[in-house]
Amino acid sequence: MNDRDLLEFHRRLVATRSVSAEETAALEYVGGVLAHGGLETRMVPRGGILALLGTDGPVMVWNTHLDTVPPVPGWTGDPWTPRVADGRVVGLGANDAKASVAAMVGALLRIARGPGSLPGIRLALALAVEEETTGQGSRTLRQALDQAGWTPAAVLIGEPTGMEPAVSQKGLAVLRVVTTGDACHAAHARALGARNAIRELARVIAAMPDTLPGADDPDLGPVTVEPTQIQGGTARNVVPGEASCYLDVRTNPGLDAPEVARRLSQDLGCEVQVHSGRFVPCHTDPGDPLVQAVLQAVPGSRPFASRGVSDWVAFRDVPAVKIGPGRTERSHTADEFVLEEEVLHGARSYQAIAEAWAREVSR
Repeated sequence: MNDRDLLEFHRRLVATRSVSAEETAALEYVGGVLAHGGLETRMVPRGGILALLGTDGPVMVWNTHLDTVPPVPGWTGDPWTPRVADGRVVGLGANDAKASVAAMVGALLRIARGPGSLPGIRLALALAVEEETTGQGSRTLRQALDQAGWTPAAVLIGEPTGMEPAVSQKGLAVLRVVTTGDACHAAHARALGARNAIRELARVIAAMPDTLPGADDPDLGPVTVEPTQIQGGTARNVVPGEASCYLDVRTNPGLDAPEVARRLSQDLGCEVQVHSGRFVPCHTDPGDPLVQAVLQAVPGSRPFASRGVSDWVAFRDVPAVKIGPGRTERSHTADEFVLEEEVLHGARSYQAIAEAWAREVSR
């Protein structure tokens, strides 16, 4: 796949609607391109698509996602009609993460058509569905890889990082704070001395710390605590017996969701439930051969710690690096865009990383 074909593939992929849970058309399009390129492909129900290259040796997996969020307000054109001007591609998912999809597909096809491919290693491309919602896709693809004897030894997670390698990633604990009161008619609440659950919740939120004390990480920083949604009340004239709010807590290694909930419950004096804790923190030793391969293949790149979560959690037991073309701050915005040169640089870099890792593991 030459540069012109790669950019055309990227634009056509952006033009293919794939809002999370609506990825069928994108799966069919990408699957056809991979099969036409002579790669062994497998559709995995509720997972996505796998493309496999090689017959023996340790496995490097390239994982990214085909789905997008729905378009946000503010788009100045149709989100699914790519606009290209001065090397900039504007379209929903152009940056997150169809730039990574295109770069990975292009690099894999180039390796497959090269002389001898990559001796000594195997490559697996794992393009997931529902990354933006359930996270089910990559978990299912990981299971399929393990069952097929393609358990990864190294993983590249395709997310927009400017092709800088993220070697650690925060976790995400979604917690629910619950306060209780004495449900009664609002007209009689004062006379009855009724406790108002909403007032109790307001007190708790006012006392809530912005960060969790004593949980800082030298690279990832503090564990942040942010209220994001509030619920309470059944009618305008009824004092509520219960109120609650959801918390977005960005965690660090060594601190899981139940422990965060326990600490906050103790400090705030109310019930704190774990709503979701599947996004655990992830970390790869900067001295690992995979990280060294990335640094060799992408001159000038520097390891960093990422505050965002991703499908890295499906591969958290394996050395992994989050790296991809584009910039994370453009994701989920109106008139999302990526630069064509970023896509091309991504494809060259992915190929170079695979070649460098093959040299590292053959030593």
